[in-house]
Amino acid sequence: MVNIRRARVEDLLEMQACNLACLPENYQLKYYFYHIFSWPQLLHVAEDSSKKIVGYVMAKMEEDASESHGHITSLAVLRSHRKLGLATRLMKAAEYDMVECFDAEYVSLHVRKSNRAAFHLYSETLGFQVHDIEKSYYADDEDAYDMRKDLRDHPRKKKNREAADQLASDVKNIS
Repeated sequence: MVNIRRARVEDLLEMQACNLACLPENYQLKYYFYHIFSWPQLLHVAEDSSKKIVGYVMAKMEEDASESHGHITSLAVLRSHRKLGLATRLMKAAEYDMVECFDAEYVSLHVRKSNRAAFHLYSETLGFQVHDIEKSYYADDEDAYDMRKDLRDHPRKKKNREAADQLASDVKNIS
């Protein structure tokens, strides 16, 4: 059984090791610290029954944007634990917290044009759409798809709107 939970500072070394094992884009440890101290709600790990980190998602909120939106900085699942739905569960956890904690309107990410498996996950399973192509985005000059997913219809956002509408209605009826 694999548990999805929010990351803690003590998970960062294992998250970095997972990143190094899975992805060509790697980050210094201080970048993980920056994320966990800035957006602690948006880092999640997949932890197996022996408490080993087998996957993670690291996300953030874009601070100077006209619309509140999140960005997936990195997603990785160890090869031994792929095809179990962990990447989907990690992404959904990040999306949920973007809406719940930051009222995000959408979430964005970049994916290599050559990464067909990730592109399929994002577009077919998770409902992202290509917004643009960023030429030579990666250090090796490969292009990236800039993908986005609208969160305005996220079930959590709908519940918040319905609760706010009900509260407004109740207040009107009291007056």
